[in-house]
Amino acid sequence: MNPLNFETLLLGINNLRLHKLRSLLTALGIIFGVAAVICMLSVSEGVTADELRMIQLLGTRNIILTSVKPPETTQVAEGNTRLQEYGITYADQRLIEQTVPHVARIVPLKSVGERVRRHARQMNARVVGTTPEFFECVNVRAARGRLLAAVDDADKKNVCVIGRTVQERLFAFDDPIGESVFVERFEGTVPYTVIGVLSHVQTAGAPQRGVEERNLNEEIFIPYATATSRYGDTERSLGGGREFLKMELAGLYISVDELDNVLPVSTMIARCLERNHAQKDYDMRVPLQTLQLAERKKRNSQYLLGFIAGISLLVGGIGIMNIMLATVTERTREIGIRRALGARRIHITVQFLIETVVLSTAGGLLGVTLGYIGSKIISQIADWGDAIVRPWAVIISFGLSVMVGIFFGLWPAMKAARLDPIEALRYE
Repeated sequence: MNPLNFETLLLGINNLRLHKLRSLLTALGIIFGVAAVICMLSVSEGVTADELRMIQLLGTRNIILTSVKPPETTQVAEGNTRLQEYGITYADQRLIEQTVPHVARIVPLKSVGERVRRHARQMNARVVGTTPEFFECVNVRAARGRLLAAVDDADKKNVCVIGRTVQERLFAFDDPIGESVFVERFEGTVPYTVIGVLSHVQTAGAPQRGVEERNLNEEIFIPYATATSRYGDTERSLGGGREFLKMELAGLYISVDELDNVLPVSTMIARCLERNHAQKDYDMRVPLQTLQLAERKKRNSQYLLGFIAGISLLVGGIGIMNIMLATVTERTREIGIRRALGARRIHITVQFLIETVVLSTAGGLLGVTLGYIGSKIISQIADWGDAIVRPWAVIISFGLSVMVGIFFGLWPAMKAARLDPIEALRYE
């Protein structure tokens, strides 16, 4: 007689139906264990996916150099006038172009102002001179109008492309295309005609040593040739007086031809900069390197969270075994009667194993549902981004719940099967 027949299956399920509350309480450990696994992994996946996506926005084939004012800068004094020099230089750009292989393009950035206005509205916004290739490097599109073109740079036009925040602050509900934005500096105020508005751009990466987080939504871009010819390299210090700052380039965006060459190229660029700079007045950011570190951190956190959540599954399995051992003692006489009527040990083992597997399977299904709903609610309440429920997380957590049911139900089932029929019939 096949031990896994319909009668044995029905017998195991009917026993669970006779003790509904006990069955539910027994399955709670599995339900909450599976839900915890899915909640932790899904919320963590959502948070890290947002972080990785923002890092990728910087461009995984880019190497980003930024000028940083160190605590002590080189000062050249002439009478009462003091000149502080720091940052990336034209010489750095030429050295990289001439000596570093696998560089597809180098995009310079020149900072020319931080205060803009339109009529009575004013705001702090970084005004940057750059070439049209910059927008390709950072993968940004125009929501309105157009981006800078080669002709703008060649003719040194007074045109600009503004970020979304600049549009909202200076133009509100007005159409900015064709209107003027005034850039204020100590030499005077210069108008620039708006030719385009960037689509909303997410920023990425935490601020590093002396480097402010770049937010393209709060920036204004003018042709690079216009910036170099009109403003030069020197500006008055914010402290006023006769203190001046000289910074040739605010930074460089360096695109590498192949992804595999990014890290070797970054090492060569670091050596070039060390050769040209006596002090660390620059910062180098490699999004690919940051992305790889973030991915390793993501994997480690998933292992840790999965391990912690797996403990609750283990506790649920121990709860099942505890209840089933008590059930074996409670049903000793029933086991004796079944053995006396011809049931073999394998039938008793399968009957009890069916009960634990049904409990763990039903608990796993309920846990998956609860975990999915819970992860969405938690991510919305905590504003951590959308939770991402991966199929592999569901499969692993559900599979573990079934395995827990089998593993922890096997010992009570075997104990029930090993009972002596005569002693079981005498049990009161």
